[in-house]
Amino acid sequence: MSTARAPRSDTDRVASELAALLPALHRALDRRIARDFPHPKPPEAQLALLRFVAQREGATVREAAEALLMKPNNVSALVTQLTERGLLERRQDSADKRVAHLYPTATARGHLAEVRRLEDGYLRHALVALTDGELDALGSALGALESLTRALHPAAG
Repeated sequence: MSTARAPRSDTDRVASELAALLPALHRALDRRIARDFPHPKPPEAQLALLRFVAQREGATVREAAEALLMKPNNVSALVTQLTERGLLERRQDSADKRVAHLYPTATARGHLAEVRRLEDGYLRHALVALTDGELDALGSALGALESLTRALHPAAG
């Protein structure tokens, strides 16, 4: 595997285009989901917390805040909102009553599955419209995008 670095002009161009394209891709998906989701769509921060808790059942507010790059008090407010909506469950830690462990409810799991199904469907439909070369390029870029995400996360550095 080559460790040669791309010229600075290429790096600058890619950085600029990714900074413009990734939010636009996210907004396009978000708008489609908001339109087609059969329930009130949670705001993005709530959805991110629900996704995290579904992957890491029993996580604490502090763990969620670190993973989502949010302040613990903001995550705590989201937990309260999601608990009131019946999408998240708080269970007190048996050893330390100040700590709560978070669990998605069955309703939340259903909503997350529906959002994932919608996202996958929209992307699959859009990918079919691409050329074979474009599809291959995107497939090849997935690993690099994962590495880029890890590099941008403060815990990675």
